[in-house]
Amino acid sequence: MPLPPPGRPRFRLAPLLALLLLAGPARPISFQLPGKARKCLREEIHRDTLVTGEYEIGAPPGSSSGPSANLKITDSAGHILYAKEDATKGKFAFTTEDYDMFEACFESKLPVGTGRMPDQLVILDMKHGVEAKNYEEIAKVEKLKPLEVELRRLEDLSESIVNDFAYMKKREEEMRDTNESTNTRVLYFSIFSMCCLIGLATWQVFYLRRFFKAKKLIE
Repeated sequence: MPLPPPGRPRFRLAPLLALLLLAGPARPISFQLPGKARKCLREEIHRDTLVTGEYEIGAPPGSSSGPSANLKITDSAGHILYAKEDATKGKFAFTTEDYDMFEACFESKLPVGTGRMPDQLVILDMKHGVEAKNYEEIAKVEKLKPLEVELRRLEDLSESIVNDFAYMKKREEEMRDTNESTNTRVLYFSIFSMCCLIGLATWQVFYLRRFFKAKKLIE
């Protein structure tokens, strides 16, 4: 295999291939929603992250009333980020303020009759971070070439990965500090318990000695 000419840098393909694999498009989620049922999807998302989504709720087969369901997106504190009654098809977008667990809940309003009511098909395509950005619109506004758009996307993706690693490192440091603090407290509690046991044993010895002397069992 010929070596590259002197002065030309050798590119490592593994990180680039990893970025390209991670940059693949996310597939939408689909599930069946029974009558008078409620299903929720949860996901942890970092702070200051753009979140976009599209949803579509299909009518049950053979139903003349059409789809009937409510959609509500909330955070762990119960704040409503998006809500839609009698949702059928639409889009939503919001930016997270803090790292949190977000929940998208679909609640069917179809009555459960005496017979078997067909389920509604729900399709949800939720994206965040690099996936949520519209690079075609960015290319039009900034008049970027296709290669420049791809480089911009890879730059944003690499920045997102770096932020994820930084967050995991921070969490690891917090967990390590918590473990060290817990170990220190356990050590001090063990020493205190041992001192209490030694003091109690010493007191029992002197007490029994005085008791036996009072009974003239020992001198």
